[in-house]
Amino acid sequence: MVKFITPLFLLFLNVSLFAAPQRLNAETRPNVLVIMADDLGFGDLSCYGADSFKTPHIDKLAAGGVRFTNGYCSASTCTPTRYSLLTGTYAFRKPGTGIAPPNSPAVIDPDTYTLADVMKRAGYRTSIVGKWHLGLGEESGPDWNGQLKPGPLELGFDSCFLLPTTNDRVPQVYVQNHRVLNLDPKDPLWVGKMKPSEDHPTGVTHRHTLKMDWSHGHNSTIHNGISRIGFYTGGQAARFRDEDLADKWVEKSIEIIAEESDAPFFLFFSSHDIHVPRIPHERFQGATELGFRADSIIQFDWCVGALVKALKQNRKLDNTLIIVCSDNGPVMDDGYKDFALEKLGDHRAAGPYTGGKYSVYEGGTRTPFITYWKGQIKSSVSDEMVCTIDLAGSLAALTGQVLPQDACVDSFNVLKALMGQKGAKGRDHLVQQNNGNNGTYALRDGDWKLHRYDRKTARNVVVEQQLANVKVPPYMLFNLAKDPTESRNVIADHPEIASRLKQQLTEIIESGRSR
Repeated sequence: MVKFITPLFLLFLNVSLFAAPQRLNAETRPNVLVIMADDLGFGDLSCYGADSFKTPHIDKLAAGGVRFTNGYCSASTCTPTRYSLLTGTYAFRKPGTGIAPPNSPAVIDPDTYTLADVMKRAGYRTSIVGKWHLGLGEESGPDWNGQLKPGPLELGFDSCFLLPTTNDRVPQVYVQNHRVLNLDPKDPLWVGKMKPSEDHPTGVTHRHTLKMDWSHGHNSTIHNGISRIGFYTGGQAARFRDEDLADKWVEKSIEIIAEESDAPFFLFFSSHDIHVPRIPHERFQGATELGFRADSIIQFDWCVGALVKALKQNRKLDNTLIIVCSDNGPVMDDGYKDFALEKLGDHRAAGPYTGGKYSVYEGGTRTPFITYWKGQIKSSVSDEMVCTIDLAGSLAALTGQVLPQDACVDSFNVLKALMGQKGAKGRDHLVQQNNGNNGTYALRDGDWKLHRYDRKTARNVVVEQQLANVKVPPYMLFNLAKDPTESRNVIADHPEIASRLKQQLTEIIESGRSR
């Protein structure tokens, strides 16, 4: 998919396309709503085969748009996928893109050309509502009592309303634009790695007070009856209740949708459902027989329905491209005793695939992926390969732009596939990673998939929907057409294919770009 461009043509592009932001006519600029779930697996929606519960709002979008069977995120954990979505660049290319800790500084450099920049250049109002988990502030880390910059506003967003980290990590506060919302200066917020005082309540010392017990790792500061990763004190007036997160995301998003403006909107709705701690609002608790994990899926489906309803009420549904995706595959016990595994029953969160969150097996990165645009996208099921990393390249094409040569270096233009156009092709290969820069990769090229494990120790993979340490060889090869569960390593039978894919993966990693 590499394109060769003459220097004269490049000069023309630089002058004509990048001298000023692109301004298309209002009629040709649809609103764009990207809805990203958190830890939602390929099999977690009824339109993807779940039969233990129903997700009617998302199903309706799938029935009226394109439901992809080969839709991917680029990594099987939160931070690297979100980094790749916004930068159009594989996260393994930049150190420090593993799961961000509570006090992480900004992971994305403000000089980086982002998906938000693409949309802003095209004349869009750009907003993000929901989970961020890409760090805030300078190298020293966030100034929780001052201005939290750089952050989304330095990356092309006009506004943001955030959960700053992820909700199993402290602090439990909202960030609006550059500041913690409702923070009382007389009660400053402190966030740290060490216990602030000997009598500070934690999930270890005050376990008997918890309304949701922890199973591993999540046993530091307690808020709302749930212990978290990390420590914090103060900021009592700014703290939220876990059960209210989804309602708040929808409330703030509807404000953006309802705003009257000559400019279309680009909204990244970054849900925290169904990540731990899974504490849906009381009206969704018990909505299924599978426990809070499935109840949180129902809550996420409600969010989608509420956003579509708001689009209808504001007469904007007909001119809005909606993309539904996930940041990685599913996990059951991810640190809390919420009975997700015990109440799982026959539900297969990863659908027919092996693995899930933290793994480069298909269940880790192949997730629900749906595009909907009333009257513009016809109902279909597509087997084309598309990825969240391609949104920058594809939305640039939608808005009549060409990406700068040195930006979004792994983001391809798969717009025609996203639009469900007959005969349109998606990407022909994809590199998948688990987390950070630890040398675990997979390369899918057509029906072939190569696993590469640089570390020679036991690794976290997901077996029977649970994390396990399993020793694996440095390379494994699978034929997904014949073996979608990646259960038969055929590297010894196809040495020439393995050699080609090894070389291809090495070149992609070392070249610094694939576009």
